[in-house]
Amino acid sequence: MSSSTQELLNKLLKNPIAIKSNLQAKQLHAQILKTTTNPSPSQISSLLSLYSNFTNLFRYSLLLFQTLHSPPPLAWKSIIRSYTSHGLFLQSVTSFVRMRAFQIYPDHNIFPSVVKSCAMIKDLRLGESVHGSIIRYGMDSDLYTCNALMSMYSKFQSLDNEHQLFDETPQGKEMHKMEVKRVVQINSVRKVFDMMPYKDIVSWNTVIAGNAQNGMYEEALSMLREMGNDNMKPDAYTLSSVLPIFAQYVDIIKGKEIHGYAIRNGFHVDVFIGSSLIDMYAKCTTTEDSLRVFDFLSCHDAVAWNSIIAGCVQNGMFDEGLRFFRQMLVAKIKPMQVTFSSIMPACAHLTTLHLGKQLHGYIIRSRFDDNVYIASSLVDMYSKCGNIRIARWIFDRIETHDIVSWTAIIMGCAFNGYAYDAISLFERMEVEGTKPCYVTFIAVLTACSHAGLIDKAWEYLNSMTLRFGIAPGLEHYAAVADLLGRAGRLEEAYNLISNMSIEPTGSVWLTILAGCRVHKNVELAAKVAEKIFTVDPGNMGAYVILSNIYAAARRWKDVARLRVSMKKRGMRKKPACSWIEVGNKVHAFVAGDESHPFYDRINETLKVLLEKMEREGYVPDTNEVLHDVDEEQKKALLSGHSERLAIAFGILSTPAGTPIRITKNIRVCVDCHTAIKFISKIVGREIIVRDNSRFHHFNGGQCSCGDYW
Repeated sequence: MSSSTQELLNKLLKNPIAIKSNLQAKQLHAQILKTTTNPSPSQISSLLSLYSNFTNLFRYSLLLFQTLHSPPPLAWKSIIRSYTSHGLFLQSVTSFVRMRAFQIYPDHNIFPSVVKSCAMIKDLRLGESVHGSIIRYGMDSDLYTCNALMSMYSKFQSLDNEHQLFDETPQGKEMHKMEVKRVVQINSVRKVFDMMPYKDIVSWNTVIAGNAQNGMYEEALSMLREMGNDNMKPDAYTLSSVLPIFAQYVDIIKGKEIHGYAIRNGFHVDVFIGSSLIDMYAKCTTTEDSLRVFDFLSCHDAVAWNSIIAGCVQNGMFDEGLRFFRQMLVAKIKPMQVTFSSIMPACAHLTTLHLGKQLHGYIIRSRFDDNVYIASSLVDMYSKCGNIRIARWIFDRIETHDIVSWTAIIMGCAFNGYAYDAISLFERMEVEGTKPCYVTFIAVLTACSHAGLIDKAWEYLNSMTLRFGIAPGLEHYAAVADLLGRAGRLEEAYNLISNMSIEPTGSVWLTILAGCRVHKNVELAAKVAEKIFTVDPGNMGAYVILSNIYAAARRWKDVARLRVSMKKRGMRKKPACSWIEVGNKVHAFVAGDESHPFYDRINETLKVLLEKMEREGYVPDTNEVLHDVDEEQKKALLSGHSERLAIAFGILSTPAGTPIRITKNIRVCVDCHTAIKFISKIVGREIIVRDNSRFHHFNGGQCSCGDYW
């Protein structure tokens, strides 16, 4: 071999940056084998170092390393780095231990990979042990090693927070130990940072992101200010770390300041910044800004699509969320697991069961159905679409239930009229070691309310504070007040709300007003209405219910007075409306509406049904008609209620024997509830009606609510 060739090969080995591809690396290796009978350990180590720069040459790296009987430091560094970059973290740490057994001292090139491996295998003690080695070898001032250490401690911090959130069986002492350990890790991140003689942008980003991800928002913002004082300019990663803080605080002013900074520095086109801005504006309920940011992005990746879908759904823009989901599919962006968790609530709220089923099929084909978050979303969707049987089947297939899945099925059973199943599931959840949360108690108290279980409700309400340390909120008090109101214990409900530790809202008082209507307590109704008008003057529901209470008591002057008051305030009563989905099309009906193309057939069907119902013993309850008209007109008004029109259309338009699903925007009246029981028996079909408070499953002349709603 000529000396010039040897010099060239050595030059390339010492300057691996000149090698740009896998092929060039292999060609260099081949030239060394051709020109050298027995390559030296230093040459093999240099080749190893070169191969470690290319992901596709990992197998060759292992083969090369195995040829070395006593690998030099460069070879160890290369193989440890290769193991780490390929996700083989345990092998990386094992190689580090073997290297030390060869009495080879690690340097600043090795420790970052080892520290990262400790973080990824979630072994804090091992990470602390490696940190000790770093200090002993004097590497604790190395920039890259310190950045790796801070990242490691931040990850362990996040892991502990995760355990505190999802480990539902810790005792007080264990919780205290975990909190102490978390504080130690927070201090570890800060200590490493403070002792660094030089900090780059990665150092600042690591400590800011670590604080933000662990809910330490004030600390993160303080570090951001320190970063500015240190003349270090934030980059796109810094901004994407702090934007979620302003989303959490719902601080749109500060969020817009960051947005302005991003625009001035050209970061606004960055897709990660764009996604963070979309999320921030959505959480601040300014979805129009989220939409503008999304439209401005030149490239929409999966994260941007997920952010805009989630933002729309979280702000009640369900149709918009579904529209973006369809556009995402058209753009050939494959939905991720989080996509389905975001979009399923839209199907649940719109009660679009057919679309929910389509998404469920997509989830199964994508093999996402074993994800507990997606499964919980499916449980919620099927429950809110009135198919509690499928919801329960999905719940039972979940391998490990978390608090979200338990809450979804308990709430689903409660709203679908299966209160005793909800309570049984709640008690089973406790037996299996899952601690209930704030929302779980809303679910179980709702079940008690729908079943009239007063003593059980008091037991659960008192246990919130005494057993679980959860302060009851407005929703919990409202559920118990609703229960007491349904049971006729109106004064008790009034005293409960009056003596709450928190200021009651109009919606909480409204539960008692509804009870006053059921039990015809006009005096208390007027008193409660005054409370509502004081805290919530624009509460339309209060005016309507009070007007109905006066009408039922035939106090027509008071009804007229209320209507004049509503007119002065520019308030208009929302018309009762029911809708049914047939053939992927939604058909809406308003009471007395004759505009539907099938109206004549619908009317004829209702007449035939009425004749059969009366033969079965149905007697119209004209007390439900709150108009000053004669009995015959009242009967005609009852038969034209929107839910009856929708049911008749469903009977005409859907195959015999299939369930009929109706949604109504207000409470089903007593007479319609009775009538639908008769209809379900006559036509031999299950009729599922979702009103503004719950589901009613009518079948064979019975309702799942047990006539208690």
